[in-house]
Amino acid sequence: MTVREGSLEAPTRHPIEWRTPAFYDEEKLFAELHRVFDICHGCRRCVSLCTAFPTLFDLIDEGKTGELDGVERKDYAKVVDQCYLCDLCYMTKCPYVPPHPWNVDFPHLMLRAKTVKFRKQGAPFRDRLLSSTDAIGKLAAIPVVAQTVNAVNKFGPARAAMDSVLGVHRDRELPPYASTKFRRAAAKSTQHEVRDGSRTPGKVAIFSTCYVNYNEPGIGHDLLRVLDHNAIPYVMVEKEACCGMPKLELGDLESVERLKNVNIPPLARLACEGYAILTAVPSCTLMFRAELPLLFPEDAEVKAVADAMFEPFEYLVLRNKDGLLKTDFKTGLGKVAYHIPCHSRVQNIGQKTREFLQLIPGTDVKTVERCSGHDGTWGVKSEYFANSMKIARPVVRAVAEHEPDYVSSDCAMAARHIMQGIEGQGAEEPREKRARKEHPLTLLRIAYGL
Repeated sequence: MTVREGSLEAPTRHPIEWRTPAFYDEEKLFAELHRVFDICHGCRRCVSLCTAFPTLFDLIDEGKTGELDGVERKDYAKVVDQCYLCDLCYMTKCPYVPPHPWNVDFPHLMLRAKTVKFRKQGAPFRDRLLSSTDAIGKLAAIPVVAQTVNAVNKFGPARAAMDSVLGVHRDRELPPYASTKFRRAAAKSTQHEVRDGSRTPGKVAIFSTCYVNYNEPGIGHDLLRVLDHNAIPYVMVEKEACCGMPKLELGDLESVERLKNVNIPPLARLACEGYAILTAVPSCTLMFRAELPLLFPEDAEVKAVADAMFEPFEYLVLRNKDGLLKTDFKTGLGKVAYHIPCHSRVQNIGQKTREFLQLIPGTDVKTVERCSGHDGTWGVKSEYFANSMKIARPVVRAVAEHEPDYVSSDCAMAARHIMQGIEGQGAEEPREKRARKEHPLTLLRIAYGL
């Protein structure tokens, strides 16, 4: 973390008052954008984080006065569109976040602007489609349909059409769809004797997430195998929908609430029964842990779920500290280039995945702590693809320099994005010598020899 010049206290956040009329008042929104943008202009500490801040500073520097008053009001939207709510400016750079009296929360101001725009204009078909992960997954993951969709996604002319008609960039490598969903194939429950005296709940509930359920079910199965190996009983959450993060990034908070109303009741029951709730996608964990409590601060069930949420390696590290985890590793992993996703970093849980992987003998972990630039649907879109690859360059360079055996990230989409950047450099290594992309849970399963 960076030392904050404005305050030595830990950053805190205020609830998002999205139900109030003032939240949607465009004049008040513009005034707050102007206030915060002027502070950012005077600081410029976040210029290297993403493309939102360079966009703002270029608008100012190339304006009539060289100050914010020389930027046309309509151009503020250009800054908002470049923000993909990674939260890194808030958590790692800005010295003026609350409790500082200037009260700068740049990501949530961008969320407010996106929400006002969504309420006023709606969203293009592409954006509504890409953010409807359950609807796409339920269709695309049907056997035969999955194979067809995957083939189309690799077919040049079809991708060119998707680019020109839909606005999905032709060069973006898209994740495949699995013909068998994770939730359908996963064992419903298993029971083992659990010893007392642990600081972590001794039983686990799995929230599978859209990505694991429809795209890479192997990640979920590897998690279950690791839990089985360590005699940790688990259940699948009986009913789940998308966590709501894609809709949040769109500014569609009413859809976020609808999804919350599906997910929270069964999750709250599990939390009250003493289960730790695990998700294998950091954005989903962050949504339940941080964003929903700020959107629904008076909802006791939302708070109960937030308190019960863990990232998988956060949970495993705590179990290991309790002396309840097996370390009977059979296979070293060699050189691992491990990327920490933004949505893991901003949870303030430390580098738990790196900490655990370093327990494995014969494993050298190179940590890359910088945004990959993918961000869910943002880097898929035609108008942002080039920027997403530009943001990824320092990460790609750091990973490639390590010459790893494995490239890994808790965010499977970030890892895919990084690998696309590496392969785009035109490496000439034989395929058998190239780094393999594997999720950290898969690496742990390999290390255990399972």
